[in-house]
Amino acid sequence: RNAARQKMVELFSKVIKNRRDNPDVKHSDGTDILSIFMDVKYKDGSPITDEQVTGLLIALLFAGQHTSCITSTWTSLFILNNPEITKRIVEEQKNIFDSQPDASVDYKMVNEDMPLLHNSMKEALRLCPPLILLIRYALKDVKVQAAGKSYTIPKGDMVLISPSVGMRIPEVFKDPNKFDPDRFGPGREEDKSSPFAYMGFGGGMHSCMGQNFAFVQVKTILSVLFREFELEMVSEKMPEIDYAAMVVGPKGDCRVRYKKRKPSQ
Repeated sequence: RNAARQKMVELFSKVIKNRRDNPDVKHSDGTDILSIFMDVKYKDGSPITDEQVTGLLIALLFAGQHTSCITSTWTSLFILNNPEITKRIVEEQKNIFDSQPDASVDYKMVNEDMPLLHNSMKEALRLCPPLILLIRYALKDVKVQAAGKSYTIPKGDMVLISPSVGMRIPEVFKDPNKFDPDRFGPGREEDKSSPFAYMGFGGGMHSCMGQNFAFVQVKTILSVLFREFELEMVSEKMPEIDYAAMVVGPKGDCRVRYKKRKPSQ
């Protein structure tokens, strides 16, 4: 791991150095993430170091890849563990592509035409969020209410929130341990029952900035898989949740059998 990180540091450092050494060359339009990081300054006007820029790039890369990878795994497993949902997912894909089998998966399709796949991913994140702990710093005294009681979080305190616990509260989510993507659908919308009831991507001003990309990325992959292949879990039960991992993934047999679908299927 350390050796791989060092290679990435060397790669990013070369690109950063090239841009620093050649400021008159148009490397981009200035809106790419590397340009933004390189131009970042602290409140006192001092720039961040190249080492810090490299660290931010590595963090961004892994935050966006590891979490999406695990989310696609959980979403697939939960769908396949529920035959009725699997059938509906396949039907949803057929309804979109039967009349245009050679169509490319475009942004509109992914965002507007796949509500069940979207809600299935959202439900997988509710049951198995990648991060089990979020930390916030109270900049001022904060008054909160819980279970009919009032509390004050003092300025300067650290607040620890667990999405894994918060998104399984039965007063908010009915039958919280059940995989039920329809809980987000019209007429139910349990995630809107109270502020920050749903924390699959955190919440507030520091919520995950890549959540829209994550939905597009994972749904695009799963759209292709469920449309092109017949999928079946090898194990008869869901794997355990590995809460000991930094990014919470499955622990156990995650293998899936797959067979290419025939054109008529």
